[in-house]
Amino acid sequence: MSELNVVSISEAKLPAEPFVARHLIDGDWCQSADGAAFERVSPSHGSLVTVAARGGAGDVDAAVSAARRAFDKGNWSQTSGKDRATLLLKVADLIDRDRERIALLETLESGKPISQALAEIEGAADIWRYAASLARTMHGESHNSLGSDFLGLVLKEPIGVVSIITPWNFPFLIVSQKLPFALAAGCTAVIKPSEMTPATTVILGELLLEAGLPAGVANIVLGYGDPVGAAMTTDKRVDMVTFTGSTAVGKAIVKAAGDTLKKVSLELGGKNPQVIFPDADLESAVDAVAFGVYFNAGECCNSGSRIIVHEDIAEEFLKRTVDLSRKVPFGDPLDPSTKVGAIITPEHQNKIDTYVRDASKTGASVRLGGEPLSVPGLTGQFYQPTVIANVESHMPIAREEVFGPVLSVLTFKTLEEAIALVNDADYGLSAGVWSENVHTCLEFARKAQAGTVWTNTWMDGFAELPFGGVKESGQGRELGKYGLDEFLEAKTVTMRIGRTRQPWVS
Repeated sequence: MSELNVVSISEAKLPAEPFVARHLIDGDWCQSADGAAFERVSPSHGSLVTVAARGGAGDVDAAVSAARRAFDKGNWSQTSGKDRATLLLKVADLIDRDRERIALLETLESGKPISQALAEIEGAADIWRYAASLARTMHGESHNSLGSDFLGLVLKEPIGVVSIITPWNFPFLIVSQKLPFALAAGCTAVIKPSEMTPATTVILGELLLEAGLPAGVANIVLGYGDPVGAAMTTDKRVDMVTFTGSTAVGKAIVKAAGDTLKKVSLELGGKNPQVIFPDADLESAVDAVAFGVYFNAGECCNSGSRIIVHEDIAEEFLKRTVDLSRKVPFGDPLDPSTKVGAIITPEHQNKIDTYVRDASKTGASVRLGGEPLSVPGLTGQFYQPTVIANVESHMPIAREEVFGPVLSVLTFKTLEEAIALVNDADYGLSAGVWSENVHTCLEFARKAQAGTVWTNTWMDGFAELPFGGVKESGQGRELGKYGLDEFLEAKTVTMRIGRTRQPWVS
């Protein structure tokens, strides 16, 4: 452990009092009907961060009722794109204003580094501004080539009431990849953040009200998947569910929503490969590999946790990766120099460690790490940067989502073999290729089964580009104009011009 770059406890002060989080229903802040509450303790500092209302089926019923009334009333769904865009831009400005407050609570609840949280909040504000641009440019189609007596129109209309269920790993960023697009389309929403990270979504609710969003358009219910999430996915008054989280829960949501045939959009897990060819810029590739696997402590659906490196450079690449991994600052999330913070819960820490130990028992070799990390002055849970070599494609460590700072390294000989290894997975969220040969990169991009392919980079994202996966990584897309389309229904209007219709009955 002494060989690792460990950041001990900083002098940053924790909040004097925990954040009190309540439901937002029909424009009012309220406790649960039965008065129930739950607490969130910081995974890094062990201190009480949030005391939140614990919702039940009755709270969901009230929130869905409010969203349904607001949508049917039309004081948001029938407003102009200009008016919706104006409000979204106000929200973006308010996010910028409160960035430090939001980032601090997100850091304490999730364990991510404060510098990362600040960057994510800044990125979230940019997404709100991009969604505002879509609100003003949304349009349908017209068809005047149907003959002289017909005009066809395709109208784009908001799908209705949307249930938005978000995870704990990027709580503010991911709600900002969903809610502004739903609002830009004219939908109303009921939102459930993870019970482990409720505070920043509640702050977003405060900003929405401050910006002037009509009551009932965006509602927030805090609590657990059962009963809150379950009720949000089965209520027949809900027209759509959008969920980010584990593949197992995503499958359960599809089944639950099937009884009412509501639309479901899912962004789920990944076991994302980066393929390294001998002609790659190895210095840049090694840095991107470290970023890809250690960013957010590996608790990221886009984590580049599966490296497939050409056998001719495998040992050199492994050595460089291990050497660089030792330099990555792990430790106190409140220290601005920290790049990797705490693991979300003790249970998840144990899950990560179990994967690593099982891999070692079945023939893989741990080249670095492989154990929990002790950070001086902190009582929370941390895990060492871990690099595992001699991994075979059939091993769970190579196929299943570990969701931790653990890198699995496989080797290949040919492009065809590399692509076969990439596609031999249940997931298909992201993939990357490193080569100076543009033909190699293009062939890889075309053949890799993934929603996103990065060439000579990793995890660069833009509000303009869609994000989502194939296979068990999900269905539907977020961001870009496709992110708006998820919340729209197409309605065909066929208009006959003049009295030209011939009688059917003579």
